[in-house]
Amino acid sequence: MNIALTIARLRWALTWATLRKSVWQTVAYILALIVAVITVVGTAMAAWSIGSLDGMPAGGVLPSDYGTFAVTRGFVVIAGTVIMLATIFTQFMVFGDGSSMSLKKFALYGIPDRQLQVGLLLSGMCGLPAITGMLSFMVWTLSYRRMGAAVVITSLISAIFAVFTIISLSKLLFALLGSLVTSKRGKAMFYMVTVLGFVLLCQLPNIIVNSDAIHDATPDERGAGLRIVADIASWTPFGAAFQLPFDAARANLPALAGHLLVLAATWTVCFAGCLWCLHHERRITGAASRTMTIAGLGAFQHMPDSVSGAVSARLITYLKRDPRQAMLFVMPLFFVVIFAVQAHGESLAIWPSLITAGWLLAIAESNGIAYDGRGFTMEAIAGVPGVKDRIGRVRIYVGIALVYLLVMGCALLAITGDWTHPVRRTFALLFWALGIAVALCGIGLAEVTSTVFLYPVASMDKPFSSPQGRAVAQGFFPFIYLIGTFALLLPTGVVASILAIVGVIGSMFWILIPVALVNGIGMLALGTWLGGKLLDARMLSIVETLDSFASLQH
Repeated sequence: MNIALTIARLRWALTWATLRKSVWQTVAYILALIVAVITVVGTAMAAWSIGSLDGMPAGGVLPSDYGTFAVTRGFVVIAGTVIMLATIFTQFMVFGDGSSMSLKKFALYGIPDRQLQVGLLLSGMCGLPAITGMLSFMVWTLSYRRMGAAVVITSLISAIFAVFTIISLSKLLFALLGSLVTSKRGKAMFYMVTVLGFVLLCQLPNIIVNSDAIHDATPDERGAGLRIVADIASWTPFGAAFQLPFDAARANLPALAGHLLVLAATWTVCFAGCLWCLHHERRITGAASRTMTIAGLGAFQHMPDSVSGAVSARLITYLKRDPRQAMLFVMPLFFVVIFAVQAHGESLAIWPSLITAGWLLAIAESNGIAYDGRGFTMEAIAGVPGVKDRIGRVRIYVGIALVYLLVMGCALLAITGDWTHPVRRTFALLFWALGIAVALCGIGLAEVTSTVFLYPVASMDKPFSSPQGRAVAQGFFPFIYLIGTFALLLPTGVVASILAIVGVIGSMFWILIPVALVNGIGMLALGTWLGGKLLDARMLSIVETLDSFASLQH
């Protein structure tokens, strides 16, 4: 136990050392504390309001279908399950396994495996996210304050159990990923599936609420469906902890024991799985290397024989091998599917997905030089002019955007049948033009932001890792691209406003098609030129920044 406590103290020692070293880390940590306080206080206010409802029971043994009690139980169990799943997915994508408190980094110190694993679990429970989660779940007990002392005590204990389950499952999944998924292609596929799963999880409530089954169901049928989903979720590791207070409220000791058994089995499996992964890694000294033979010049064979052509070939080669950026080209298609599911057969609700697609296509390019990493140093040594570099990158992204949106637009025309209706066909063409304009504005802006607002990215070989430091930049800089892209469409917005004021936008909206395209082309040209000038002026500074980013990835 002394070793476990030492590891927990080590976590905070490393945290304080980082804060003393970096001002930006200190600022980020203060912001995180503010967010944590707001989360806990907001949860407490919501819990107090729910606990004050007239229908909330006041003590005694309660039936499972007791009005407000049943609704509250369904909401808490289902919401808790979603929160736990979302937290695990977010841990994968945003934070990764970049923590200094991991099994691999302690493998050389001769610490017994069981004590090491206990220490890492304890250190995870002592972190700011875990403390915030426990306090938030604990203050939710205020919603049960009229149900009796047994429910309140059980709720406080279940809050600790819920957070411990999240940490245990996260560590098991990271351990399995590191031990079993060893090839770059396997990690890339796993990364894609995880990101798509997270997006689907975030959109699932909207899909369910907007589904025809929910709209056509009676209140009694909706209540019965809520109870069934809650019953199923309560017997999974993700919802069992949130069911415990309701078992105590009904004095259902067999159900309480069963849900505790689910949690205990989950913790045992996670603990044993982490130990097995550690043993598995120690038995494997190295993976067999494979030799790849590539015929011809690859992408260089299909690009112009020029400086910008070489930049384009290098970029397309990177994109084909980089799961971090390849995922962003799958995401727009995923959103089109979500738009289609929620449209309920109304085609006019699907076409705005083209704007979303164009908006997201160049988000990786907004930090493109950081994704290139030290490979960009080769350009600096060769003295590549900034404008040539920007033109080479623009060539690839514009080509991808045009083909992507053209194929997507044709597919939507065929699926919706709007190609047979003149007005709807023109309306679809407007949204296609707006999607192209958004994509061109985004690419133009990305050529500027990627030279000025750089932030660290995960290593290509370890897309789930998280580079330490500069958390503020990682969280804030992407919004410059996301917000700025639509700001560059201001000329199109002005024309649309004039048409609306005159009162002819309904009959002359087609005027926005050429306006949007000219707007996008103009911003693309301006961004390419300005980005090239900034790249020339900041070349040495960018190379130095990339060196510091590379050190953060290890």
